[in-house]
Amino acid sequence: MSTGTAPRTDQSTTRHEKGLSKGSVGVLGSVVIGVSTIAPAYTLSGALGPTAAAVGTHLPAILLVGFVPMLLVAIGYRQLNRAMPDSGTTFTWVSKAFGPWVGWMGSWGLLAATILVLSNLAGIAVDFFYLALAQLTGNDAIAELTRNVPVNVATCLAFVALAAWVSYRGMEATKVVQYVLVVFQLLVLLWFAAAAFGHVAGGTAFDGLTVRPEWFDPFGVESFSAFAAGVSLSVFIYWGWDVVLTLNEESKESTNGPGRSAIATILVIVALYMTVSLAVLSYAGVGGAEFGLGNEEIQENVFAALAGPVMGPFAILMSLAVLSSSAASLQSTMISPARTMLAMGHYGALPAKYARITARFQSPGYATIAAAVIASVFYAVMRVVSENVLWDTITTLGMMVCFYYGVTALACVWYFRREAFRTAKGFLTKFLAPLLGGILLLVFFVQTSYDSMDPEYGSGSAIGGVGLVFVLGVGMLLLGIVVMLVQYRRNPAFFRESFETTELPVLD
Repeated sequence: MSTGTAPRTDQSTTRHEKGLSKGSVGVLGSVVIGVSTIAPAYTLSGALGPTAAAVGTHLPAILLVGFVPMLLVAIGYRQLNRAMPDSGTTFTWVSKAFGPWVGWMGSWGLLAATILVLSNLAGIAVDFFYLALAQLTGNDAIAELTRNVPVNVATCLAFVALAAWVSYRGMEATKVVQYVLVVFQLLVLLWFAAAAFGHVAGGTAFDGLTVRPEWFDPFGVESFSAFAAGVSLSVFIYWGWDVVLTLNEESKESTNGPGRSAIATILVIVALYMTVSLAVLSYAGVGGAEFGLGNEEIQENVFAALAGPVMGPFAILMSLAVLSSSAASLQSTMISPARTMLAMGHYGALPAKYARITARFQSPGYATIAAAVIASVFYAVMRVVSENVLWDTITTLGMMVCFYYGVTALACVWYFRREAFRTAKGFLTKFLAPLLGGILLLVFFVQTSYDSMDPEYGSGSAIGGVGLVFVLGVGMLLLGIVVMLVQYRRNPAFFRESFETTELPVLD
């Protein structure tokens, strides 16, 4: 059984170093990469519509409710990182608390979520790439190229390949790209919000709603199913902050720095989201008319529809911001699955080739390429199966995030179960906060999984009479079980090891 005591940092880090570039990322760099992975411009453009469709004018309340479990879970993540700074994060921590089988499935949830979002990021990048070209040239026909499936898929593959190339070159190349793109998208988002509020104040807004206190009341949502759907989508909006934890072996202060960066990232994002969402809601409303958030025609890409009327001739900047946001996040998001697969290969949960480190760049080269290839194949298939691939993958991603965040938070509770009650601070940070966060997210996962069986859920796409969101979400988890069993037959030693000891097994 676990001792409930954190292993000595110097022992665990020495024992489990994987060859990554140590000390290459500071706190500011981590926050920038965290914000980049969350990709506020891309995320808001793709998620504001579906979330508003689920909860109406209670959009700000749902964003705040989604923020609460994220903060609670981040507190648990910080404690786990202090005890076990390992690039495997969910995989290593859940395996340590609950054993290799649960740890493997927890990491599969993380990998599934990142593969889903990589494909979604690429899709958004393609849409705004051709929109920006159309705006620059004045030829509206160019924007329609994104609806041409072969052109769309080919462009998507090019974006993924470029992102993989930058990520393959390690953290130094990653940081240079991220600083520029993150600052640009944040400035444009604040410009958009200011312009929208200006239209509302001047009486030229499309709907021109006044911010009301009831918008912040989560109990005003009409049903728990709508509430759970909204929270699941808002979880997607915040997802990505945990990438800074996967950088712990490359951080300048591996035990405390990543935890502080994760919480700082979430606080920056919630402030930005509340500003922009209130601006959009006030300007457009939730009706089904031309620019209303209830209009299904604009819900997949809200900013594509609203940038013109809100920003006028400067709408091109929003297109470039969403394009840069999705492209930057496409690159930074590869950090998480690559380092998770690196750790799984390092400890024997995946074949040893996933543990390969590039000698020149000190990055997980093989795992990075694998993540890019899988995301590309998934996107190509999904683009053919569903015209509403962006909406459906966003909703499915929310389910996957609720699952693996919830499991990791409960791993914190179990791992520290003996020492958490020694002090009031330990009780709050190692037990109560992660317990509440984990339970909330797993409840939302179960409720959303049940509701998504309805063919009308999400975009309305279905396979065999079952909602496509359910098929994607539950299907990916079942696929994870199959892959895990295959890996068990290939390397049963990993699954027979006890991760409840202070030393983790390492693949020779």
